[in-house]
Formats: sequence, C-alpha cells, structure tokens
Amino acid sequence: MIRSRVFPWVQYSCAVLVLLFTVAPILWMVITSVSIHRNIISVPLRLIPPEVTFQRYVDVVANPENDIAYAFRVAMGNSLIVACAATIVSLVLGSLASYAFARLRFAFKGKIMYLILFTYMVPSVVVVMPLYLLLSRLGMLNSRPTLVLLYLTMALPFVIWVMQSYFGSLSRTYEEAASIEGCSRLQVLWHIYVPMARPGIIATAILSFLIAWDEFFFALVFTSTLAAKTIPVAIAEFSGKHYVDYEMIAMGGVIASLPPVLIAIIFQKYIVMGMTSGGIKE
Repeated sequence: MIRSRVFPWVQYSCAVLVLLFTVAPILWMVITSVSIHRNIISVPLRLIPPEVTFQRYVDVVANPENDIAYAFRVAMGNSLIVACAATIVSLVLGSLASYAFARLRFAFKGKIMYLILFTYMVPSVVVVMPLYLLLSRLGMLNSRPTLVLLYLTMALPFVIWVMQSYFGSLSRTYEEAASIEGCSRLQVLWHIYVPMARPGIIATAILSFLIAWDEFFFALVFTSTLAAKTIPVAIAEFSGKHYVDYEMIAMGGVIASLPPVLIAIIFQKYIVMGMTSGGIKE
C-alpha cells in the first residue's frame, strides 16, 4: 500500500526534474537575449533581469543600417535555402533508392546498405581535408550549392536507411494489384507507397532538415563570406578573441530555434505516426 502511494510521487518528481533541466537552458537563453550586458555579467547573477530590451530583435527584423543584423539575416536566408534544398533532394533520391532496396532483388544489396550506413557514420573531420582540396581546385568553395552537396552526404544515407524500413513494412499486395492494372514501378511508388508512407516521409524530412540546419563544421570550413555563410557560423562569430557577445549569441539561438520548433508543432501528428510506424515487417 505504501509503495503504491509513494511510486506515483517518485514518477512525478522525476518528470518535474527532467522538465526543469530541459526547459531551464531554453528559458535562460530567452532571458539573456533580452537582457542588458551589465546585468548578465553582474555578481551575484540576477535570474530576473531588472531591465529588458527587444532592440536586438528589432534590428534583425527591420534595421537596414545594422551590419551585424544584416549579416545575420543573410545567414538565416542561406540556411533556409541550403537546408530546404538538401531536404528535398535527399527525399527524392532517397525515396527512389529506399524503394529499390525494399522491393527489388539485386546482388550485394545487403552489403551496399551497410556501406551506405558506414558513409553516414564516418566523422566529418576525417574527410574534410581531401574535400577541401578537391573543392578548391574545382572552384566550388564558398557556395550554397556546394553546401547542399556536402549536406547530402549526411542526409541522403539517413533517408535511405530509414525509408527502406517504411517501404519494407508495406504489404506487397498493393504493388501486385497496381501492377495488374498496368502501373509501372514509378507509378506504384508515387501513387501507392508515397501516400501510405506519408507520416514516415514527413518525419524523415524533418530530421533531414535538422541535419542540414544544425550543421556547423562543413559550413565553417567551406564558407568564408556572406555568399554562403549559414546561421550556426554567424552565431559563432559573435564570440571574438577579446569579447563575447552573450546577448547576441542568445538572440541568434532563439531565432535559429524558431523554424525547427514551428515545423515540429505543425507536423507533430506526422512525427509521432512516423516514429511509431515502420517497425513491423511484412
């Protein structure tokens, strides 16, 4: 009896602690982004700032004369373009490849799948030097299409590995029925499998977008000007050798978090369905 009464309180306490440790850094980032610098570095630290300012957000949104805000806006646009392009291309190519792995029989299929998984697991630092030399000779440095190609090396193996399990979980009877009606494999994929695997496709697309959106190392090494600089690199540049602009870093973190958060809120139903489906094979 005592155990049955104590256990729910233990569960609730653990849930509150997890929520606290999850929300506290985000809340502090928001507070820092609207604080005055002297309040951030004051001792003792004030959790509730006596003064707040939203001028940093106003500058980023509407001030054309602020060079830092302008650079941040350009980097935000670069990140959106690169992440969306990498997501779309990886979904198109990955869906075709994953359908082939799930439904076709060919030599070395299993070994090729593990090779694709291996390419996804290779650390970026291992290949950055040969990639830099190659792209430098081809004149492809500091370019958004180059970043899209580099991000595909991470997003495409992920999409293929995940989507082949979704397509493999769907019954072959749908494909057989469509084939009897005269549909080609591409028509079967587009009209049958894509609608049925929509939750998995959307969940995979969101995760692929986050892979490209959050990537920092390649963007830092292969970009040097605003032509292709992404938002993680722009935020990192707020930290200098002799001065760290904590407020601008926090403001950049808040703004950079908005697109993924909005996407997750809008497509949360499909994310849950995509995460829970595809685990049962035919």
